[in-house]
Amino acid sequence: MEIERKFLITSLPDNLELCRFHLIEQAYLCTEPVVRIRKEDDTYYLTYKSKGLLSREEYNLPLTAESYSHLLEKADGNIITKKRYLIPYENYTIELDIFEGIFKGLIIAEVEFNSEDEANSFSGPEWFGEDVTFSSKYHNSTLSKLQNISELKI
Repeated sequence: MEIERKFLITSLPDNLELCRFHLIEQAYLCTEPVVRIRKEDDTYYLTYKSKGLLSREEYNLPLTAESYSHLLEKADGNIITKKRYLIPYENYTIELDIFEGIFKGLIIAEVEFNSEDEANSFSGPEWFGEDVTFSSKYHNSTLSKLQNISELKI
């Protein structure tokens, strides 16, 4: 079970360059239910996600580079690229996604939790913007179907 909250970010935190990061490329084979393929640095996998906003089922299966490339040709919509910074905050890790390509300018932070109660009681740092947890508009699977960032009306 994945339990996470999402926030729009309008200004970056200090010392971001000191944080670890991953380069991510992902595409969608299906958006209902979500079936995604992802390349994260040199690791590849296929992910299934059930419906949901704050909580949803998530399963990851490893892929080879060859199977990822084969499936990428079959993906629908946009290939999403982003740089994901891993930022320690209290007892959590903030995953700060800085999007590239047609979504350049979009920055979203995600924080995962062990329970919905924990998620609901969380207060992020001062640089967090609007909480968009309950808007599927900011799911990567939704972004994969848009033509450009202006369709988000940020």
